Amino acid sequence: MMTAMKLRSLFVVSALALGVGAAQLSGAVGSAPLPARLDDSTFWRTLSEISEPGGYFRSDNFISNEGELQYVLRDLEAAFRPGRAYVGVGPEQNLTYIAALKPGVAFIVDIRRQNLVQHLVFKALMETSADRATFLSRLLSRPRPASLDSTSSVEHLMQAYAGLPGDTAMYRRTLAELRHHLIEVNGFGLSPDDIESMRYILSAFGEAGVAITYSFGQMGGNRAFGGWMPTMSEMMVETDESGVTRSYLASEAQYRTLKDLQERNLIIPVVGDFGGPQALRGVAKWLRAHETTLGVFYASNVEQYLFQSPTAAAAFYENLGTFPTDSLSTFVRSASNRGWLPMRNPRSRMSQITMRVEPMLQAIKIGRVANYPELVMLRP
Repeated sequence: MMTAMKLRSLFVVSALALGVGAAQLSGAVGSAPLPARLDDSTFWRTLSEISEPGGYFRSDNFISNEGELQYVLRDLEAAFRPGRAYVGVGPEQNLTYIAALKPGVAFIVDIRRQNLVQHLVFKALMETSADRATFLSRLLSRPRPASLDSTSSVEHLMQAYAGLPGDTAMYRRTLAELRHHLIEVNGFGLSPDDIESMRYILSAFGEAGVAITYSFGQMGGNRAFGGWMPTMSEMMVETDESGVTRSYLASEAQYRTLKDLQERNLIIPVVGDFGGPQALRGVAKWLRAHETTLGVFYASNVEQYLFQSPTAAAAFYENLGTFPTDSLSTFVRSASNRGWLPMRNPRSRMSQITMRVEPMLQAIKIGRVANYPELVMLRP
């Protein structure tokens, strides 16, 4: 096993490439301002060219399990500026952050191609569903309750769908509609494996409904592993620290923000390993070419897995160092509840931590991080 001293040395050597940051934003060859929209062919070409081959993760991650997800929103909003980029990982928690921050463009990078397909499913549903109730009806394969309208609270939405069984005919109809929209209307080159993933994703939401959890699917149904595993219903009614519900389905305004970005092809899912050679660097290059500064980078708890391989962790921070950043660019990580940090939500498995990207990379560059616990406790 590599000692902390050797690992720290590896980080210092590898980090020579860090700190590129905002200087790369000016004078980029062939740069042009961020477009107001991408056409369908540009969207598909962008995600295809940036993506790496898909990799493995142990769970399907249909939804997040981070109960404190919204607790950092006020901090993020205070540092975010219009037109900036959001980069994240994983499923629907990104939609909550994007709805709140309203970025100029968002990239969602995940090692699983199934995650890319899930975001395409959400994209197609949002583009073809006028409101939250219709979106949920089609995602969950359940007829829309007559009591729901644009003023319904998210609590009412979740309660209304909680008591309904899945509708197999509706599932089949929605699956056919999604295939038509993505392939025939958008012209996206989905493979047979992508179509199978789309079927699997829609069937999971249809089977579990709003009771679906992070652990549904490959991990064995909806069992909790080591603590509270929130359902979709519980995640949607979670609040920020002031008690305000900020999930992406909390209001029609938040939903419309996402619908508008989806229709303009500005939420771009890609396949990539954070420590890989292509995807994150491809996103960074795209942002520089479009004169766009990184506003927020949400990493969930990916670093926990990267630190199982010291070279992968070092490669990630090298990749992050290629992004166009400034003093307000903010990093968000989720840390497992291991007694390292105070938990503001006593049920939560994860605590959210924010810090500015540039001082964080500088701290890593000078050797202040040799392992995951040191990273979690880092305060640049």
